[in-house]
Amino acid sequence: MELKNKKVLVVGLARSGKAAIKLLKHFGADITLSESKEREEISELDFLEENGVKIVDQSLSVFEEDYDLCVKNPGVPYRSEKIAALEKRGIPVITEIELAFQVAKPQKYIAITGTNGKTTTTTLVYNILNNAFPGKSHLCGNIGIPLCETVMENNLINEEGHYIALEISNFQLVNIDKFRPSVATIINLTPDHIDFMGGLENYYKSKTEVYRNMTGDDIFILNNDDSVVKEYIEKYPLKCSVNSFSLENENADSFIKDGWIFIKGERIFPVSQIKLVGKHNIQNVMIASIAAKSVGIDNDIIENTVADFNGVEHRIEFVRELKGVKYYNDSKGTNTDATITALKSFEKGVILLVGGFEKGLSMDEMKKHMKCVKKVIGFGLSGKRIAHDLADGAETVVTNLDEAVEEAVKFAKPGDTVLLSPTTSSFDQYTCFEERGEHFKKIVNALN
Repeated sequence: MELKNKKVLVVGLARSGKAAIKLLKHFGADITLSESKEREEISELDFLEENGVKIVDQSLSVFEEDYDLCVKNPGVPYRSEKIAALEKRGIPVITEIELAFQVAKPQKYIAITGTNGKTTTTTLVYNILNNAFPGKSHLCGNIGIPLCETVMENNLINEEGHYIALEISNFQLVNIDKFRPSVATIINLTPDHIDFMGGLENYYKSKTEVYRNMTGDDIFILNNDDSVVKEYIEKYPLKCSVNSFSLENENADSFIKDGWIFIKGERIFPVSQIKLVGKHNIQNVMIASIAAKSVGIDNDIIENTVADFNGVEHRIEFVRELKGVKYYNDSKGTNTDATITALKSFEKGVILLVGGFEKGLSMDEMKKHMKCVKKVIGFGLSGKRIAHDLADGAETVVTNLDEAVEEAVKFAKPGDTVLLSPTTSSFDQYTCFEERGEHFKKIVNALN
């Protein structure tokens, strides 16, 4: 990719935009930043001015000017009139993932996408890689570290052969061009981001972009237990090698037998080594292990890393036990399928805290998994609607998370579980699910 003196429009700043600007500057591009914030509200203003970045607003006229390339923040709607104005004139629109991939030397990318389980799986993949290839392994992508940042900070522009565990969202996959991982998977597919994508078909299709450029010896890890994944694999066929897996039967390349995980017929380690709760986490561990085997990592490294892995913050994270009541933080439960997964980890006595930004997701499927729930407490903008849809009038509705925990404490008995798994995003009262989860833990740890 030739960038010297090219006119590049970066749409949206945040961490990924800043990382893209640093990389573009390194290659001598002429950079314009289109940002929704007023100039005086941009905290990185000094950085932008020092690097000669022209700052403009996000009016349509900005997008009607000529550029050689546009690097779009993943959170900017790809179907907007402004992006369409660029594409109509043949101006390439990519995300920072594609930019980083094109300027870096060849690396071993292990790309993890799907609706749920991405962060846990990607983190475990990275832990295994780091134990096998210390100093040459990196964790980045949708997990919060831009690939551009990883490329710049580790000199991947000049150095090849590193191992990159890459969590990649559908927002980032929409605008790829040449991105090609060595190993990839779609963990699962369930309804999410319908508002952003403009429909379920668009959302599911966007996930298949992860393997669009994979061929030959590249390996796709196929979840035989997910009918939607299999449907979309048939719609958009693979052109690379496949390693299928199943938790339900042995009619796959990798499976569970007699309490052991088998990969390509080889017994790797016992399921009892896995510390994380829930069947979904056995699946996540299995994917990570297959990915590790795909790049030649020894069994003992995989087994020891899995045995030491306690999970990721905000994903069915145990907070504390007080007066016989256990508190779990599943703030990453930002859709109904994620909350269903959390509920499957418990048998009874769950006091469920739900609510947040209104995505408009139906609760019909989730209602089938409420047997372990004894009380539903709704909070936030969508709390009343979601709690009512789940509890049919037996719910408690409050304004915020502090009040939700307060009500849960009143209701909970020894042996019960208070579970924050909101079913939706946090943007009504928080900037991200992490902030919501941290607030929940702060509240719970202050209880006496």
